[in-house]
Amino acid sequence: MQRNTLGKTGLEVGPLCIGTSTIAGFTETYGYDVDDERAVETILAVFDSDVNYLDTGNNYGKDGLAERRVGEAIRRRGGLPDGFVLQTKVDADPVTGDYSGARVRRSVEESLERLGVDRLPILALHDPEFMSGGQDGFGPGGALEALVELRDAGVADHLAVASGSVEVSQRFLDTGEFDVVLNHNRFTLLNREAQGLFEGARAKGLGVLNAAPYGGGMLAKGPARQPKYCYGERDEAFAASAFAMAEACEAAGVPLAAAALQFSTRSPLVDATVVGVSRPERIRETLDLLAVEIPDALWEELESLRPEARI
Repeated sequence: MQRNTLGKTGLEVGPLCIGTSTIAGFTETYGYDVDDERAVETILAVFDSDVNYLDTGNNYGKDGLAERRVGEAIRRRGGLPDGFVLQTKVDADPVTGDYSGARVRRSVEESLERLGVDRLPILALHDPEFMSGGQDGFGPGGALEALVELRDAGVADHLAVASGSVEVSQRFLDTGEFDVVLNHNRFTLLNREAQGLFEGARAKGLGVLNAAPYGGGMLAKGPARQPKYCYGERDEAFAASAFAMAEACEAAGVPLAAAALQFSTRSPLVDATVVGVSRPERIRETLDLLAVEIPDALWEELESLRPEARI
C-alpha cells in the first residue's frame, strides 16, 4: 500500500486510518453493538493488514470502551506492529463536562493506561466545539495550554485538532501549535464544507485527515437503507443527490461505497481517510473498495449531481 507523509509530522501513513467509534457500543448512533471478542479481533485484523494507522478516543464508549479494546488487542499481539501510528483524543469529563487543562491531563493518563503505551505519536483535542461552562480551551489553565505542555514533555510527538466544526478547527490551527487537522462528514461526495479548511491546512504543511467519507453510512449502505446523514436527519437536497449518485454508480457497475471512499483517498488535500469498521472482514472489504476502477466519466457525473451543482 502507498504511504503518504502526514504533513510536517514526517510520519508515513497509508491512505486509510481505521476509526474505532464503531466498536465503542454506540448503539443509538450506529444501530448495532459489538461484543468484546469481535472488537478485539477487528483490531487484530487491522494489525495484520497493510493499514498502519488507528484512531481512537478517550470518550469512545462507556469508561473508554474502545481504548480498552484496542489496548487488549495490543497486549495480545505483544505490542504495536513496526511503523504503526496510534492516535487518541482527549475529551471532556463525560459526567461533569469539565474540559479544563486538569481534565486534559487526566484524560491522557486514562488513555495511556487503557492502551498500555507510554507515549503517542499524535494526540488530538476532540470536539472542542462542545466546550461548555465558559470554557473555550484558550485561556490560562485551559485545554490548549495543557496539550502544549504534554507535547513538550514528550507524552505526544504532535498535536491534532479533531472536530466537526470548520470554524472551531480553524481557531485552534491559527495558534500554530497543531500539526494535524481531522474533520468529519464535511468533505464527501455530497458535502464540501471542509474544503477551505483543508486547503489552508495543506498550504501550511499540516497533515489532513478526512473522517467519515460515507457521511455516517448513507454513502456506504445507500440512501434507501440509511436515511440519516452525519448521524442526523438529512435534508431533501442531500437525499435527492444521494439517490441520483447511487443510480449513476449502479449504472456504471461501481459500488457507491467505492466512489465515496475514493473521493476522499484520491483528493490531493487528504493524507489519510478515517473509516470505522466493526468486523474483522471489513478491513479487507474496505481495502478492496480502494481497488475498484472508477471511470473519469463517472467522476464527472457524480460531481454534477452534488446538491450545490443541482441547484
